[in-house]
Amino acid sequence: MGAVSDKILNDMIARRRDLHRYPETGWTEFRTTAKIAETLRALGYTVHFGSAFIKSEHVMGRNIDAETEKKRAIEQGADPAIVEEIGDYTGLYAEFDTGRPGPVTALRFDVDCVDATETTNDDHLPAKLGFASVNPGKMHSCGHDGHTAVGLALAELLKEEKELKGKIRLLFQPAEEGVRGGYAMTEAGLVDDADYFIAMHVGLGKPTGEVYGGVDGFLCTTKLDVDFKGFGAHAGGEPQKGRNALLAAATAALNLHAIAPHSGGATRINVGVLNAGEGRNVIAPSAHMKIETRGESDELAAYVYKRATHILEASAQMYDVEIKMTKQGEANRADSTPELARLVSEAAQAVPGVKCAGDKRPMAGSDDACWLMKRVQERGGQATYVGIGATTAAGHHNGAFDFDEAAMPIALGVLHNTIKRING
Repeated sequence: MGAVSDKILNDMIARRRDLHRYPETGWTEFRTTAKIAETLRALGYTVHFGSAFIKSEHVMGRNIDAETEKKRAIEQGADPAIVEEIGDYTGLYAEFDTGRPGPVTALRFDVDCVDATETTNDDHLPAKLGFASVNPGKMHSCGHDGHTAVGLALAELLKEEKELKGKIRLLFQPAEEGVRGGYAMTEAGLVDDADYFIAMHVGLGKPTGEVYGGVDGFLCTTKLDVDFKGFGAHAGGEPQKGRNALLAAATAALNLHAIAPHSGGATRINVGVLNAGEGRNVIAPSAHMKIETRGESDELAAYVYKRATHILEASAQMYDVEIKMTKQGEANRADSTPELARLVSEAAQAVPGVKCAGDKRPMAGSDDACWLMKRVQERGGQATYVGIGATTAAGHHNGAFDFDEAAMPIALGVLHNTIKRING
């Protein structure tokens, strides 16, 4: 990678900190989408908002008050005209078309934050420098603010390129947390013609300076909301008339975590939320549960999901309560194409700040970029998920999370060098 101007690098850091200060969870990223659009248009890009390509039947886990979120976004600095343009669905894509025949390369940058409360400790850099979250219970504790800022800096670098060929498509995806937005963007056909696809993530337990051209081992996952509906009654006077939704949910929670492991590979189950009841002397008429299942293959994911739904239904039947299960998110399994992972690793070796670059590393989490990866691979293309090491103050999704911003120029250089090798 040639020298990048101080302005591009400084703007990248400033954008990351601005996004960090105003985090937005999945499907509510109206300010973030507006700021991305504003920046891309200033660079001369045509932007395509989510409402133009996302179909409602492909949307999972969108439980928001859009008008309230739009009003908040405008109050926090979003251009009202752009917010109006965005419509119902956040996220967007833009394309750099060289006008010369060549491959189509698509890159995914996730834009949403996590439901987490940011620490106010004095040693927390965002708090110290004044860019900590102003939205209670919302925090960029996974690095997506950095991903978005890198994507915008890359868009700026592409405009300076004179010798590329083909097309480079930049996807700014909503709702990665809870694996909700990737499927919608995949089904919109945004990568159906892509020859190459790249997603990237900072951190992932590796220090600044380490880069991995690809990741393998993603877990398939399903996110499920479960509502138990019973019947309230006086706990002392008429307990026999009640139907206890709390006990049904508690029975389910304990037995979900007793699902047997599978000899075929890794599975996971987690009850993350359980809310129930109304008062100490009331038979609980309702309960709400949020769970997730995971498996390292489609078959293993199906095993744990089937066992989970059986336990949920049986627990409801035991206590004679109604049950409603709603799928809120889903991701499949995809592995990085070895050839492309190796190309990225080789491209990384020429980037200042890179201390070591490997072809692949294992991954035990889930990411809905896998939908996009697999779509490209099924159509004969290559796809990879790049790991950009970044020293962190705490683990991902922790309220004290912050990542070393020195990883951002490295990420930018890796992606820029890779594109020059593919589309050069």
